[in-house]
Amino acid sequence: MKVIEVVTEAGHLDTVKSIAQQFELIEFWHGATDEDGRMSMRILVQPEQRQRVMDNLQGVLSASEVSRIIIFETEAVWPYPQKDKEEKQKSSTTITREELYNKIEQGAKLDGNFLLLVLLSTIVVAIGLIANNVAVVIGAMVIAPLLGPNIALALSTALGDRILMWSALKSNMAGVGLAFTLSILLGMYWTGSLNSAELMSRTYVGLDGVVLALASGFAAALSLTTGLSSVLVGVMVAVALLPPTATAGIMLGAGKYELATGSFLLLAVNVVCVNLSANIVFLLKGVRPRTWLEKKKARQSYILFLIAWISFLLILTSVIVYKFSKPV
Repeated sequence: MKVIEVVTEAGHLDTVKSIAQQFELIEFWHGATDEDGRMSMRILVQPEQRQRVMDNLQGVLSASEVSRIIIFETEAVWPYPQKDKEEKQKSSTTITREELYNKIEQGAKLDGNFLLLVLLSTIVVAIGLIANNVAVVIGAMVIAPLLGPNIALALSTALGDRILMWSALKSNMAGVGLAFTLSILLGMYWTGSLNSAELMSRTYVGLDGVVLALASGFAAALSLTTGLSSVLVGVMVAVALLPPTATAGIMLGAGKYELATGSFLLLAVNVVCVNLSANIVFLLKGVRPRTWLEKKKARQSYILFLIAWISFLLILTSVIVYKFSKPV
C-alpha cells in the first residue's frame, strides 16, 4: 500500500479529489493552505489504480510549474480496507511507471561508484574463477552492477526514452569495457594454471544456457514491475554478466582464443536474452508513456529493438548449435 501526495495550488483541491474518487478511493485528506498558496493532498487508492491516478494527475497538473507528486511507501494501514484485501487475492501488486523509472534509472548512472564497483567486482570474480572458489564468484556476481544498465536499456525501449537509452548504453559499454580490459591484463601476466572448473564452465554455452538467460531476464523485469526487487539477487547470480566477461578477457590475454570465443558467446547470449525478455515483460505489464505522441515514439523504438533482439538471438542460437553440437 502506498500514498500519493500532491502538493499544488489550493485551487486544484476539488479536481484532485474528483480524480481520486474515480479510481477506487480508499482515503483522501489534505492540509491547510501554505503561505505560497499551495496545499498538500494525500490519496490512498487501490494498488491496481495507482498508475491511472498518476496519469490523470499529471494530465491536470502538467501546466503547473509549482506542482509536485510524491509517492510514499506505507508500512501498514489500519483498519485494512476490505475491498483491497479481496482484490489482493486476485491480482499482484504493481508499481507505477514513475516508481519503476526511478528505481531502474539509478542502475544506469555512469559515475565513480559504478566504475569502482565494476573494478572491485572484476578483481573479486577473477580471483574466484582462477582459484575455483564458487562462493567468491557468487559474491562478485551480486556486487557487480552490470545487470542494471541492461534492464534500463529495456525500459528506455518500452518508454521511447532516448536519454535513458543513451545513459544505459554508456554505462553498459563502460562497465563491460573496464571489466574486459582488466581481465585481459590479468590473463597476460598470470603465470599459473587456467584450468579451474569455474573458468572452464564459462567457456561453453548450450541451448539450456539460452533458456536460463531468458527465464532470468523475465524474472528480473517481473520482480521490478511487481515491487519484489529482492528477487534480483537471485537473478544476478543466475544470469551474471561479469563472469563470462572476465573469463573472455583472461583467456584472450592468455592467448587461449578458442576458449575466449566461447565466453564471448555466453556473454552475448546473456545480454540479448535479458533485454529481450525484459522488453516482453514491460509490454505485457503495460509499461508505456502517458501521452499519445510519446506512445507513438515508444512503439517505433520498441518494434525496432524487439526485431533486433530476436534476430540476434536466432543468430546466436544457430552459432551455438553449430559450434557446440557436442560438449567440449
